[in-house]
Amino acid sequence: MTLPSSAGATGAHPYEQLTPDVVLDALASVGLYGDGRLTALGSYENRVYQAYLEDGERVVAKFYRPGRWSRAQLDEEHAFAAELAAAEIPVVAPLVLQGATLHEHAGFTFSVSPWRGGRPPELDDFEVLEWIGRFLARIHTVGAARPFATRPTLDLQCFGQDSLDWLLAENILPLESVTAWRTGCEQALALIAGSRAGVPGESAHFGLRDASCIRLHGDCHPGNILWTPVDEAAGTGGPHFVDLDDARMGPAVQDLWMLLSGDRRQRTQQLSALLEGYEQFRPFDRRELALIEPLRTLRLIHYSAWLARRWQDPIFAINFPWFGSHDYWRGQTDMLHEQIEAMQEAPLVA
Repeated sequence: MTLPSSAGATGAHPYEQLTPDVVLDALASVGLYGDGRLTALGSYENRVYQAYLEDGERVVAKFYRPGRWSRAQLDEEHAFAAELAAAEIPVVAPLVLQGATLHEHAGFTFSVSPWRGGRPPELDDFEVLEWIGRFLARIHTVGAARPFATRPTLDLQCFGQDSLDWLLAENILPLESVTAWRTGCEQALALIAGSRAGVPGESAHFGLRDASCIRLHGDCHPGNILWTPVDEAAGTGGPHFVDLDDARMGPAVQDLWMLLSGDRRQRTQQLSALLEGYEQFRPFDRRELALIEPLRTLRLIHYSAWLARRWQDPIFAINFPWFGSHDYWRGQTDMLHEQIEAMQEAPLVA
């Protein structure tokens, strides 16, 4: 196995230059003056800080990972967030400061958003799921109005084949793990490409290439939905959506399946609640339910490549010390075989 060298071996990672003083100076450059209190928020892809300002207000500053997105792609994310906010959809959009939402300081590209509190939604509450489904439909209605011009599409090549090819080319896996993992990946990707895996019914003939692609949140897991207490008299509370960093083109079901958990019966009930809310505002193509397990499989493969590609960032070695071991790849291989079986079962029906 040859993991990419850590920052300690090859020189400082760019984020090591992002000191508290740099963060505060960046905020000052757009007219926001912090009182010195900074809290790092949970984010591996970017660096995100809660900052207290001198007037007592709080903001969230996001410093984008260098080289991940182009300026045009970041502008598209911000424009999408502004469209959603204009449609009165509860997303946390970047603030317009000095006439722009995207800024540069000390070699970093950053944005500033208002601080919004909240807790993860109670996904075992079907009323909560129905509520989230309504807002996802509204997000997708805006997302379907026009495509992204520069942001990528969630597809077999980008998430699956490219990840497989890169991991093998870089010799990331231990030698004893390569054959089993590669074989599992190739079998899984062949099933996704064919989408004809012996499953009865019309959905067996529906694959990623058949789905209509729209602009998506892209990474709609429970951690990216915050829930605040509902005040019916004031008309406040409920869900709001954060972190459009992974916004891309893809099928609508991508923003639903990560909210499902548990056994098949539980996932069916959760999906039914989500779609009960969703279809109050927008039709949903039920054939896309056949894409849930293929999309889960692509995320599984992509995850390993994501970890390996970020390994020069010291925070990854600290937080994912088990990555790259024989046990890790054996576990990934086992999960691939589970996914191969899942993709050959009948899709969820809601």
